[in-house]
Amino acid sequence: MSRTGKKAAATARKARIDEMRRAQQVRDRRNRVITVTLSTVIVAGLVGFGAYAIDKGNDKDEQQTAAAKKPVRGEKSWDAKKLGRNHVTKAVTYKMNPPVGGDHNQAWMTCDGTVYTKAIPNENAVHSLEHGAVWVTYNGKAGAADVAKLGEKVAKTPYSLMSPVDDQAGPIMLSAWGHQLTVDKASDPRVGQFFTKYVQGVQTPEPGAACTNGLEGS
Repeated sequence: MSRTGKKAAATARKARIDEMRRAQQVRDRRNRVITVTLSTVIVAGLVGFGAYAIDKGNDKDEQQTAAAKKPVRGEKSWDAKKLGRNHVTKAVTYKMNPPVGGDHNQAWMTCDGTVYTKAIPNENAVHSLEHGAVWVTYNGKAGAADVAKLGEKVAKTPYSLMSPVDDQAGPIMLSAWGHQLTVDKASDPRVGQFFTKYVQGVQTPEPGAACTNGLEGS
């Protein structure tokens, strides 16, 4: 090949190489743009999801706070500030039956999902309420199946107890410190609502206090 031919071939190769380099540079720039765009989209998505999750979390917290403040339909409430909390050794005359608070014995009834088949002293049961327990009581108007179903629920629920109270007004009554609900059936959805709201609920004067190692029924 002549010198001129070699020179032309070299020039052509260089042109092809330059063209390939330019094409590669274009691809590199395009890939960088795609990468940056995808990264931006992903980051934006993560930020958006994080904000969504935070908003949902805040909404849930607000809903739970609102639910904690909202009474269970039909419940009665007493001003907790007017319920005495002194330890006494004598019998106490309470203004409600079963009592939902007031002066009480220094020993609490064991309330670790405890089902008592005989009546228990009010003064000891009230101390359990002070520790955040829900006290389920019933009389002869309650059906045997309802009593059994409530007993099963209590047995599975720490910070709860159950016992008969023959002279109470309603067939089934649920009491927490400062709050009380009367129902006719164990299947009433308000039973679960009351447990959810008041077992170690915000009304508890001594949250975290023990429900074990208390007084046992006869």
